[in-house]
Amino acid sequence: MVFILWSFVGAVVAIGLTGGLSVLSGIPWLMAPFGASCVLAFGVPDSPLAQPRSIIGGHLISTAVGLCVGAWLGSGWVAGALAVGLALAAMQLTRTVHAPAGADPLIVMAAHAPISYLISPVLAGSLIIVLVAWCVNNLGRQNRYPRYWL
Repeated sequence: MVFILWSFVGAVVAIGLTGGLSVLSGIPWLMAPFGASCVLAFGVPDSPLAQPRSIIGGHLISTAVGLCVGAWLGSGWVAGALAVGLALAAMQLTRTVHAPAGADPLIVMAAHAPISYLISPVLAGSLIIVLVAWCVNNLGRQNRYPRYWL
């Protein structure tokens, strides 16, 4: 029960910070896949998919793939399918697999997002999630987060 409470707190703080910073700064810090990232970072923090390398790297790589494919092929369903497949392959090659990041190519292609999307919300929000996970997951736990950084 204590773990569930800390998982709840971590998810609320991480999404609350990214959402609040979006409102305060007028710059996006929040995107939908971050909710799923929080499920991994706080619900199963020992998972390889919940480690900082996967959260940050997976989101950055998948978003970059989506931006490139979108610029090259547009935002149709074929381009979306190709982008998700390429994002998965790129995450596997770089050992940054993060399931929530699989949605990133579809989001950036549908939104016709600019290259700056890589910095905010992707990098900024990913860093917030990892920093909150580092703080919350190390409070009173015998296990330590992260299992590895790189």
